[in-house]
Amino acid sequence: MSDSEAETASMETTRMYKDDLELSRMSLYLSSQDLIINSPEAARHIRPESITFDSTPGDISVDFVLVSSSKAKAPVDIDGWNRRSAFEERIKEQGLLLEEDVVGGLTFVKVHAPIPVLRRYCEILKLRMPMKEYPMTEHIPEKGFDLIEKIKKVVGRIIRVFITIDPGPFVPAKYILTAEYSREKSYLFNEDDPEFFSAEVRTLVIDFILNRVSWGKDQSDVNCVGIQCLLDGGVYRAAYPLHDGEHTTENSLRHQLYVEWAMMSKWIRKQPIDQIKEYLGVKYAFYFTWLGFYTHLLIPAAILGLIVFFYGIFTFPNNRFSSDICNDKDTIMCPLCDRTCDYWELSNTCFYARLTYLFDNDLTVIFAFLMSIWATLFLELWKRYSATITHRWGLTGFTFEAEHPRPQYLARLAGSNHTKVNIVTGNIEPTVPLWKKIPATLFSISVLLLLIMVAIAAVFGVVLYRMSVLASLSLTNQSDWMSTYSNIFIPTTAAIINLVCIQLLNFVYDKVAIYLTEMELLRTQTEFDESLTIKIYLFQFVNYYTSIIYIAFLKGKNVGYPAKYLRIFNLRQEECSPGGCLMELSIQLFIIMVGQQALNTVVEMIIPVGLNWFNSLTENTGRLDNLKSSSEEEDLATAVKKPWIEDYKLLDWGPRGLFPEYLEMVMQYGFVTLFVTAFPLGPFFALLNNVFEMRLDAKKFMKYFRRPIPHRVPNIGVWYRVLDILGKLAVITNAFIIAFSSNYIPRMVYISLVSEDNTDKGFLNNTLAYFDTKDFESGIAPLSSSYTNVTYCRYKDYRNPPWSPQKYERPTFYYEVLVARLTFIVIFQNIVSLVKVAVQWLIPDVPNALSDRIKRESYLTTQMIIKNEAKKAAEVEHMDGMLHGVNSPQSL
Repeated sequence: MSDSEAETASMETTRMYKDDLELSRMSLYLSSQDLIINSPEAARHIRPESITFDSTPGDISVDFVLVSSSKAKAPVDIDGWNRRSAFEERIKEQGLLLEEDVVGGLTFVKVHAPIPVLRRYCEILKLRMPMKEYPMTEHIPEKGFDLIEKIKKVVGRIIRVFITIDPGPFVPAKYILTAEYSREKSYLFNEDDPEFFSAEVRTLVIDFILNRVSWGKDQSDVNCVGIQCLLDGGVYRAAYPLHDGEHTTENSLRHQLYVEWAMMSKWIRKQPIDQIKEYLGVKYAFYFTWLGFYTHLLIPAAILGLIVFFYGIFTFPNNRFSSDICNDKDTIMCPLCDRTCDYWELSNTCFYARLTYLFDNDLTVIFAFLMSIWATLFLELWKRYSATITHRWGLTGFTFEAEHPRPQYLARLAGSNHTKVNIVTGNIEPTVPLWKKIPATLFSISVLLLLIMVAIAAVFGVVLYRMSVLASLSLTNQSDWMSTYSNIFIPTTAAIINLVCIQLLNFVYDKVAIYLTEMELLRTQTEFDESLTIKIYLFQFVNYYTSIIYIAFLKGKNVGYPAKYLRIFNLRQEECSPGGCLMELSIQLFIIMVGQQALNTVVEMIIPVGLNWFNSLTENTGRLDNLKSSSEEEDLATAVKKPWIEDYKLLDWGPRGLFPEYLEMVMQYGFVTLFVTAFPLGPFFALLNNVFEMRLDAKKFMKYFRRPIPHRVPNIGVWYRVLDILGKLAVITNAFIIAFSSNYIPRMVYISLVSEDNTDKGFLNNTLAYFDTKDFESGIAPLSSSYTNVTYCRYKDYRNPPWSPQKYERPTFYYEVLVARLTFIVIFQNIVSLVKVAVQWLIPDVPNALSDRIKRESYLTTQMIIKNEAKKAAEVEHMDGMLHGVNSPQSL
């Protein structure tokens, strides 16, 4: 090789990388190299060679589809700027190939990414790609003792003796070592394999380009960046990757997943997570992996809850407390409201007391303790399992700091003098100055707090409804049935009203949260999604749980007594029944949790089917009307069956993606953990719902929705932190429910300190205080009463009787019970905390075998690079020696 030839080769290599850079300058991916090039040549755009894009079978693939209306092929604004033409011209400048297919009233723009474009953007995106199979990578030793793995093997062998789960026809994908793609290290990858750049990679690259191309005259205008703005403006009607044929197409992965995974009849089979990842992408595969893991761990929780429930059923005839209420025909209770309410008999709450015992029995405390441990185990085991899945899918070491900034973020900060260096990538990036960020954040928090107060006000309105219905029932002198079951009727209707309020407030806040998050100028799409998630979840938390928290911790706790009620806004507070508020709490949980799940299930079954059918009828994708000849009719009938047309009729995911699915499940997890003591059947209903939810979601994804963009994520993201916080709160809430909403602690104190025979005989009488009807406040006593000569009435509280020298004051027993309650909370929390520490110590975040494997793979990859770099250096030295007529040592 002559000097001129070597110089020419060097110049060609330099030109190739510069050309690649120029092809990417219109795409807002922002690299450090992009910022430092200031030469005049950097302003020009290099066009790729023109390649014929024929849509006939057997030619290059259709990787993405853009759909617009044929009637307005080139939307023009008032300045004559053609938005669609400008956008398509600029994505061509990135190297993508386009071809139009006009069918009916729509234009389908088919997009293909050539190999050079894929290579360039795989390097920009830092995608981990499968490496070549080297002999030394086939057998990687796995060492290290792992207690959890040993337990799993023993338990698995025992389970397999009684139960065998059919794994289905899918087999786990072969594990292949991956590395971050680099064109300089192309020797690590088998690029000649036609499947090297998979459909997932092609979609990721095209989506990245489409979301970062600026199509406006002013490229710093945030409203002129990316495909989403054009979709919102109606320039394009849809943008999506293609499915793998119809869901009925034989031998396609879509058909296999639909038949063997999405069908309800396959509910007992394991999920083929590797195939789900291959078809839907990592983000959606992680959702199904987490949902399956959560559903499996609900099985022991559901069994424990059923044990508590059936224990209550079999033993409630022997429960002295409820029997005393049902058999007591003489005890007259004080009125539940002012003037219009009458005295009532304690035995009226018989049915309510018996239902309460089903959930509030001797096993309830053990169940609450075990469920607190269950929440810890669930998170620790999931963290461990997700680490294994993350490594299996080639995402170990993936960090969101390496994620590219949002195009809207870059466009809004275009020309900003505030920059910083990304600590991971080393790129210089614009940053939001503090004086811009603080006002937006404060405004966002203020609006969030305001809407939270609105949600709390809605709960307060429901409380007023309960009080007004109670007073109206007394005024209208309802039948004995209504009087007997008012404790069930009023909470049930109130819970239904609360559920309706929840749905209405959710709809309003959902719109507001998106606007607030856009104001915050968040750097990456992940940060944007997480901020939006936290906002909506906080509101949902208050919206769903406020009424439950009120019943569990506030209702009937400090209402005063008939001679001196403690009032709020001159309104008398609600009281619990003599059996406590636990049953009302259970009703509230059942209505909101089970009602919400049932509503979502119906919506997921009916809405996709209806919308899909409606789209098929209304979309103008080739109607057979006004045709001039039979040949045109045949051609159009054939065109309608094209895959890009069939996929257009499917439903769009929208920008929110999996957020509604995660939100539904995390809200359910909150019900299962935070208030499970009051509703032990919660895990069972959650398990039952999730069995249907998993298959309905799968069917929805496979049949009714377009194929999603396969975004990369290393885990379930911010949802793990939400679950972790819920797990910590669950210990507190369950301890307080047992201590203050249940009769367990007062009953134990009574048996230990008061009872002569160490039983709960007389416990009911101990919980009811006496009140002299002469001591009523002015305007409190009933105007008229069906009971005559009522001298004393009873009310639920610990107070001295009217004949005591310190009448209506707190007795010593009240403080003994209070100390016992607080002591129980401290002991409960400390025991659970100790168990949590032990669990976290015994269960490492990353399995020992996986940790060893990661270290081994890192070493092997480094050795491969060193070996190949040394080989390349030797070849260069050899060529240099030949150039100067001297044999190198390697040539001898």
